[in-house]
Amino acid sequence: MASLQVLLVDDNEPFRLSTAWMLEGNGLQVQDFESAAALLTALASNPPPPPCCIVTDMRMPGMNGLELMETLHRQHIDMPVILITGHGDIPLAVEAMRRGAASVLEKPFDGETLIATIQTAVADPGARLKNPTETRAKLDRLTPRERQVMDMVCLGHLSKTIADKLGISVKTVELHRANLTGKLGVKTVQELVRINLGYE
Repeated sequence: MASLQVLLVDDNEPFRLSTAWMLEGNGLQVQDFESAAALLTALASNPPPPPCCIVTDMRMPGMNGLELMETLHRQHIDMPVILITGHGDIPLAVEAMRRGAASVLEKPFDGETLIATIQTAVADPGARLKNPTETRAKLDRLTPRERQVMDMVCLGHLSKTIADKLGISVKTVELHRANLTGKLGVKTVQELVRINLGYE
């Protein structure tokens, strides 16, 4: 089996080079690109053999991560894509996963998490809805109000905004958030998004 290859796209050169160095130090082959356009040019002239995974920043000049995903789809380039977002980009993360991203990671993240995410995406590119019955059972444990709060959290709303929209106190929102994350067995918003979209 060929070595796992990562196509890393980020316009932030220090981050891109340090991430490439970390991945290579853990036995992965890496090609890095400063833009989505550079990646697409390389794929057109010399597509890498599988297994392969694209790791791309969400916000970049020219073409962002979502637009890159759409272009790959139009060109029938089928490989898992992991999006990297900055803090506060949860709405974009939700949209990316709805459009088929293998995963979304929020900066800052540790190298071990990134490597595990890459390995999972390549090993099981069809992970979405792989266990819909179990996912539905988890969600059925939530009260209607907890489902409301979860949906709004996944759209990127802060607790105060959720409280205003639902006509409840911020403290009550935080209680609902604690209850629903406990029932679902998640700790982060990203994990919550994955369950809400049927990835777990």
